[in-house]
Amino acid sequence: MTSDIQTQVQAEVDRLVDSGAERGLQVAVYRDGEQVVDAAAGVADPATGRPLTSETPIYCFSVCKAAASTLAHMLVERGVLSYETRVAEVWPEFGARGKGAVTVRQVLNHSAGVPQVPPDTTIEDLCDWDKICARIAGQELWWEPGTKVGYHAYTFGYILGEVIRRTTGKRISELLSEEIASPLGVSGELYFGMPASEHHRLAVLEDTPMAGPMPELPPDLPMFRAAPMSLMPTAALGNRADVLAADIPAGGKCSARAIARMYAALLGSVAGVRLIPESRLREATAVSTSGPDQVFGMDTRWGLGYSIGVLGMPEQDPPAAFGIGGVGGSFAGADRTRGLTFAVTKNRLAMDFSSATEIIGRL
Repeated sequence: MTSDIQTQVQAEVDRLVDSGAERGLQVAVYRDGEQVVDAAAGVADPATGRPLTSETPIYCFSVCKAAASTLAHMLVERGVLSYETRVAEVWPEFGARGKGAVTVRQVLNHSAGVPQVPPDTTIEDLCDWDKICARIAGQELWWEPGTKVGYHAYTFGYILGEVIRRTTGKRISELLSEEIASPLGVSGELYFGMPASEHHRLAVLEDTPMAGPMPELPPDLPMFRAAPMSLMPTAALGNRADVLAADIPAGGKCSARAIARMYAALLGSVAGVRLIPESRLREATAVSTSGPDQVFGMDTRWGLGYSIGVLGMPEQDPPAAFGIGGVGGSFAGADRTRGLTFAVTKNRLAMDFSSATEIIGRL
């Protein structure tokens, strides 16, 4: 890290926006609990020209899975849960159709074997907490829990969220506000369900124009069996008022500085707040599962709720970087070796992480 890192990153953010590669872009970096980069450029709403600032929340989809995971670790640390708690112990209905042995650990490391929502699930269903949880509880296993790994794109958040609700009596969005956002001073920048009165502050999402027709994919791919095409995260889905207001904790709304600040409070103290102790962090960020992803096919490595290894950063042995990205190309994470946490968030949804990779690789 150099003394002019703020200037360097801001210049890169400006370049990406000025070139047309991005519409609005935020970058935040913390080092040893202190923010060293706070960069933003572009517009939050092209229709009005409203600028995108460091305070603007963006629907970053799965980037906020890290916040759901962090809440689970905090509850484990307090003895409310353990990683070996069976989901069905606190949510008996979930044990239907052979799922009784699934543990909180297996949910966190994506080996639970329940990556799918029912094929007829609608967007309205996703916004109805009780309905979608009941439907997930009625699903059967795709594999024996703990024996394979596959990304639980939607079910991850609902299963963790319902376990949290049943053990604390609070919705996961309430707990996020009380335990992370408020103590860290980012209450207006980190949400699962976002009050309708705050939607005007959000960045408006847009899809990147396709260079050509989208290639046809076989309809029997596991990714389509896990969630129908109608639920694929797009700008249209992410701009819907009902989706923005609903608790869908496999994703969330955040600013770059809010989610990077949360990661900083995992690594150490931020303004006197540390979310979990070092011993808990080591367990949460050690490789827990790895292998070919049963839903998307790529090789994957998971800790307990965080992917292991970070795009744009060299591999380390043992791995010291962890984080998670979201559909559209936003990414947030941490490098324990350097005491560094970072987030790149944006409102133009891309098919890759090229902008995030370029920026993170410069840190």
